[in-house]
Amino acid sequence: MKRCSKCGGEKAESEFYAAKGTRDGLRGECKTCFAARARCWYAANRERVIARVTRWQQENPDRHRATQQKVRDRRKPLAREDHLQRTFGITVADYEGMLEAQGGGCAICGRPPRRGSSLHVDHDHVTGQVRGLLCFKCNGGLGQFGDDLEQLSRAVGYLTRQDGLTQLAVERVQGLRAA
Repeated sequence: MKRCSKCGGEKAESEFYAAKGTRDGLRGECKTCFAARARCWYAANRERVIARVTRWQQENPDRHRATQQKVRDRRKPLAREDHLQRTFGITVADYEGMLEAQGGGCAICGRPPRRGSSLHVDHDHVTGQVRGLLCFKCNGGLGQFGDDLEQLSRAVGYLTRQDGLTQLAVERVQGLRAA
């Protein structure tokens, strides 16, 4: 146990930062007091700190870019988890379970996700209810139809009709070209 020189509180040694050259190898103030002091100092010197950091970034673009990439790489799994939870209310485990239940591919065409990619989480835009996982093409197709079942039904009817109307439309276009 050690007493903080700022707040006077008796705290465990793990609550103090290390400091070479001191008798016990620990700073005199606890981590909480150190953080409070650092926040006050930053508030008083914010513009100066931002200018210094901006100048360093401009003088060291390669190092800055490399550092940013490391942060993005380290943060990527967390960002995905955050996105799924915030946007759809599901976890990565939920996503993986849905993918397995769908046989490892798109719920419509069955195509598996490309390497290093994932399927889109399809959901009802009115209720927010997750419906399944779709590839880019199938998700875009549903989006173009605005999730309108009547329009989709007409599209299916159009693709499956055998009444010769398609041939009639072709003849009309050819007639217009001839005129």
